[in-house]
Amino acid sequence: MEAGLQAHVAFHLTGKTQSDGLEAITGLDLRPALFAGYRDLTRLRYDFPLVLAQGAGEGRAPVQSLSAVIDGALRKIVQAGEADRLTKHALRLEREIRVLVAAGVAGSLSSLLDKAAWRPMAQADVLFRDSLARLRAALELDGEIVDCDKAMPARLLAHLWRAMQRRKARAARADIDRLVLRLSDILKADLVRSEAGRSAASLKAAFGAAHEHAFDFDAMSRLLQKAAPADTLSDSRRRRIRRLVATLQAQKFFPPPDRTTADGEFYAFAFDSAAGALDAYRERLPSMMDLAKAMAIAELEAAGAYKEERHDAFFADFATNGLDPRDAALFPDYLVRVDGGVMSAGDGARLMDILTAGLPMKVLVEIDDILEPSAAGGGQLVLGARSRQLASSAMAQGDIYVLQSPSSNLFRFRERIEAGLEYRGPALFSVFSGATGEAGGLPPYLVAAAALEARAFPAFVYDPALGGDWASRFYLQDNPQAELDWPVQSLGFEDEAHQRGAERLAFTMVDFLVCDRRYAASFARVPRARWNGHMVPVEASLGEGAEGAPETVPCLLMVDGDNRLHKVIVDRRAMREARRCREMWRSLQELGGIHNSHAQRLLTQERKAWEEQLRRTASASPAPAVEAPPPPASVAAAAAATELPEAASERKSEEAYIETPRCTSCNECIAINDKMFGYNRDKQAFIADVAAGTYRQLVEAAEGCQVSIIHPGKPRNPDEPGLEELIKRAEPFL
Repeated sequence: MEAGLQAHVAFHLTGKTQSDGLEAITGLDLRPALFAGYRDLTRLRYDFPLVLAQGAGEGRAPVQSLSAVIDGALRKIVQAGEADRLTKHALRLEREIRVLVAAGVAGSLSSLLDKAAWRPMAQADVLFRDSLARLRAALELDGEIVDCDKAMPARLLAHLWRAMQRRKARAARADIDRLVLRLSDILKADLVRSEAGRSAASLKAAFGAAHEHAFDFDAMSRLLQKAAPADTLSDSRRRRIRRLVATLQAQKFFPPPDRTTADGEFYAFAFDSAAGALDAYRERLPSMMDLAKAMAIAELEAAGAYKEERHDAFFADFATNGLDPRDAALFPDYLVRVDGGVMSAGDGARLMDILTAGLPMKVLVEIDDILEPSAAGGGQLVLGARSRQLASSAMAQGDIYVLQSPSSNLFRFRERIEAGLEYRGPALFSVFSGATGEAGGLPPYLVAAAALEARAFPAFVYDPALGGDWASRFYLQDNPQAELDWPVQSLGFEDEAHQRGAERLAFTMVDFLVCDRRYAASFARVPRARWNGHMVPVEASLGEGAEGAPETVPCLLMVDGDNRLHKVIVDRRAMREARRCREMWRSLQELGGIHNSHAQRLLTQERKAWEEQLRRTASASPAPAVEAPPPPASVAAAAAATELPEAASERKSEEAYIETPRCTSCNECIAINDKMFGYNRDKQAFIADVAAGTYRQLVEAAEGCQVSIIHPGKPRNPDEPGLEELIKRAEPFL
């Protein structure tokens, strides 16, 4: 074995950098090569920061991205001849807001817009002041701006929860006020018909002091006593209605529209511990039952339908076995925030007790660190074990809404978060913030996004309301290229000869692990002079049976602060964790119906049975050929699902086309030209109008395609600039 390979293999097996120029990566400011384009997030337009809209639920989305808000304002103000200037100023202001937020400046959109206005250019610039004034006037909303940081998941979930609770409270309060008014009217009418209501004193009070000398109230009272019917409420009904009014007016669950729970007169429903929420629920349960009972009886009384001989016995046992789900749904849900980093096994068990009891709890479990070493020792990682076990246990119950996601994906999951908050039952939201404190200078957004890409913290939803089977309830498709073990991206680079190139790289668990400085010892930088063919990409080394092979050593491509390329070899421990992570991801894939082993086994059995039937038919047939029986429906359906519309070899190489059934919906071609490329109803790409773009866009889309399914064909326009270069670039994809 050559000396260089021997040193590399020794490091891979032992994690010791002893010779051949191997260098520890601590202090080198290296990051995975695919991070090269994300060094300064303030220069990028993406989902964050978010605007938590004021007045949410009143005909507007409760949360929007800053970019979408600015784009919406621009669409209202751009005019012919001024679009470039207004767009330039608006986008520059947007970037300045990003810079402020990244620096920790908090505030509303309007306040940060004012602060940002002083940074890019002098206020003396008349055109800039005009752009600012028009942009501010066109903004359709205002609200607090939040970045993707440690506090964001709780702030976002609380904002959406409050918007939903306000809607619920308004509806419940309207019902309560209506019932109080109707019952009060019944009591007033009863008073008017009673002797006390027809007394001179009551009549005098009803007419007021202005008419005190205009009427003889004693005479009027005697007249009414004789003429009015004595049809008044029974004593039992009068007492019942008074009790109902008192109960409805004394309730503390639903404040009036101009009040909040913050003043202490009404109950608060947000808690920082499961124990606190459970204690509050138990304490308030009798009041909940009294209010639900009062509203049910009040509805009957208001309609004149309450019959004592029938309803007294029924309501005497009301909610003996707990509130009916329809009655419980009237009340506010509890929002419980739990720090997953300090959650013990006992805390997890208590939380599961709350969830399995079906209590109206929406639980947010925040995890800041998913790479902590296992307490059991052995060098293995926990990989978010507590949250993973909690989510698995909750899904196993069958009637608990479960959502897991890193914080970077929460905005895209906002509708699914709202679905969980609206769900009639308990819900668990497990979120990785990305704020590990161990990722050096990487922002939480990038760490969280890397956890999603690397399958270290996948995003999924289990919604019991969507159907009775896993195929209906379980959603895994928001993970990048969910059908693969690891997502694959294109890395563009320039070599020593200043020639452009591109390489397809998989982003694995090892790429995520190298971002955490606690595991720097598992990686060693190899000097460029020692690069050799025995250093193979991590993805290739993760193949079955690859571990321990002395002929190759897994390596990563990384970049430094100047985006210069480096190669880093990986020790056996990191590779072992990557394999564990892959196996956990494959288990999730099966739950999501991807590469399902049961379906594949059944398909194999059906295909064998069909082939056997075909052989028997052929052997039993005389000389004239007998038409073969069609394949079973299961085989035909599976074949149709995997078969391309046309075999690639039968396509004409001059025509541009996409292998649509293999599309992973990555959106990259749509981003290049959404007129040339489109999505079908299955959100898979096809060429909508080849004449709507250029040959260059076709080639760039083919180069950027994650699964190499775009074929640009031959150019349609012979006069397009740069065709010679483009034709060469297109050759690998024809």
